Amino acid sequence: MATFEGKFTDATDLHIGVVVARFNDLVTGKLLSGCLDCLERHGIDTSPEGNQLDIAWVPGSFELPIVSQELAKSGKYHVLITLGAVIRGDTPHFEVVISEASKGIASVSRETATPIIFGVLTTDTMQQALERAGIKSNLGWTYALQALEMASLMKTIESI
Repeated sequence: MATFEGKFTDATDLHIGVVVARFNDLVTGKLLSGCLDCLERHGIDTSPEGNQLDIAWVPGSFELPIVSQELAKSGKYHVLITLGAVIRGDTPHFEVVISEASKGIASVSRETATPIIFGVLTTDTMQQALERAGIKSNLGWTYALQALEMASLMKTIESI
């Protein structure tokens, strides 16, 4: 029996892409900050001069899949992280955006065999979103950790 797991010990050869939605940037900016902190603490060069990390900004969460698809098709990235915040309003717009974003991101990941971390918050209120982006804990850190694990796991599986 074989057991496959991702490791967090050596991330120096990883290339990571982050796709961030500008809509609700008060929240997504905090998620990105937590994400970058985690990546840096695990050995990823997050400096502007570094070549391990690229960040793409999109207008909103609805646009996350298409940019993720283009980045994944480039073959440059071991893993992608999507960051967004969709907050329920008074109209059904919330359901449409989150449904299409989640289905689109999952589809891109399957079609390209590139792991894509789904870091899109879906909350009822801005307060709930802010709590998940740093007031109580920053899920951006968690999404980055998931990315490191998945990149490592995929490299392990590819080597068998």
